[in-house]
Amino acid sequence: MIQSMTGYGKHIIQLATKKITVEIKSLNSKNLDINARVPSSYREKELEIRNLLANSLKRGKVDFNLYIEMTGEETTTKVNQAVVNEYINQLKAVVNGDETELLKMAVRMPDALKTEREEIDEGEFAEILKAVQTALKEINTYRTDEGEVLNKDFLERIDAIERLLNEVIAIDATRIENVKERLRNAVSELEEKVDENRFEQELIYYLEKYDITEEKVRLQNHLNYFREAINSKDSNGKKLGFISQEIGREINTIGSKSNFAPMQQLVVQMKDELEKIKEQALNVL
Repeated sequence: MIQSMTGYGKHIIQLATKKITVEIKSLNSKNLDINARVPSSYREKELEIRNLLANSLKRGKVDFNLYIEMTGEETTTKVNQAVVNEYINQLKAVVNGDETELLKMAVRMPDALKTEREEIDEGEFAEILKAVQTALKEINTYRTDEGEVLNKDFLERIDAIERLLNEVIAIDATRIENVKERLRNAVSELEEKVDENRFEQELIYYLEKYDITEEKVRLQNHLNYFREAINSKDSNGKKLGFISQEIGREINTIGSKSNFAPMQQLVVQMKDELEKIKEQALNVL
């Protein structure tokens, strides 16, 4: 069963003093492109998180966000008392002012506040990894659901191309007769005597150039192969894209050989269905 590259997953955990939110979004891309936003305190764990995402998501443009919100009294930002006191003393030498006003000025100065780097709490990180795994399950479920929609759309369009192919086959004999008639009329308008045997030989040679038997067979085979591929375990967007190219090649050849307006109209309809398949194949994992 195919999967879409479009997906979304989110999970929130509440710890004693922190609220942790994990959010993952993905869109289609030729390769795996991960954009991870991780708080500086967990920067050294980013590679581990990226590997987890890569192993699960395989392909697509992935945005990963890890938000940590303090909900308790704990904080890593402290007042640098020695620096603030020094600023106040310097300010007193410049101006006589109220202690409170001088303090307000001092805390705005550089280095008045310092952020102490937290050591990673391995227990907390284990909870974060669980949240990432849960969000990954959600996004993969989303991708699978989207894949089912794509699968249905693909098969409907492949069926439509097959119906149009059957119409092409049905009018092929009429097309050949139409081509013969046009050639005979063109020769008769020349008002010159023509060797019938030679004319028949030339006509056979000419009609062979317009024969689409091989294209019809190959196109049917490609349509069958697309159906098989979409239900295989190794089905993927690149494979479906390659098959779509082969389908397009046969449709184009039929169009170039048809030389018959009703058949060309059917070819245009087949091309329209195929273009929609190609567009959707870009979203398949």
